Amino acid sequence: MMARPVLVAAAALALAGCRAREITSLQRKEAASVSSEAEFAVTMRDWKRAEGLYARAVELCPDAGDTWLNLGVVRVRLGDRGGARSAYKSALGAYEATLDREPANSEAVLRRVYVLVILGRSDEARRAVDKARARFPDDRRLRNFVENRGVDRLVADPALKSVEP
Repeated sequence: MMARPVLVAAAALALAGCRAREITSLQRKEAASVSSEAEFAVTMRDWKRAEGLYARAVELCPDAGDTWLNLGVVRVRLGDRGGARSAYKSALGAYEATLDREPANSEAVLRRVYVLVILGRSDEARRAVDKARARFPDDRRLRNFVENRGVDRLVADPALKSVEP
């Protein structure tokens, strides 16, 4: 008899952990501060320090796609290609979550496309841009990106190739 309430309590606790945790304003501010410190470390080319700081920032605020992206770049600089790929995939997930909340956010669309190209998924990047352009034909940013052959330019960019995992 005593086992049933214990099992119910354990199941409730396990299911409570399945929900995405809410990020507080204080955590967002701390993550921004840590990211700023990481950016300074990048300017000093202190890649190891920057990596630790970006890792701390994404721990505090895991929905920050730009921070995940920066973490991936730093990991490439450190030669950790597997860690970079993982960070880029997390950035991709963060941008997709942003688009789920704000479908008309063309900046998130383009950042997602950028990460897809870094990951070598340029065909998927083209489809994403075309889909967003079809949904939001009046979006000037998307129109300019398509008209200027943005995905092709990203694929050919040597700077982008230097941060591929």
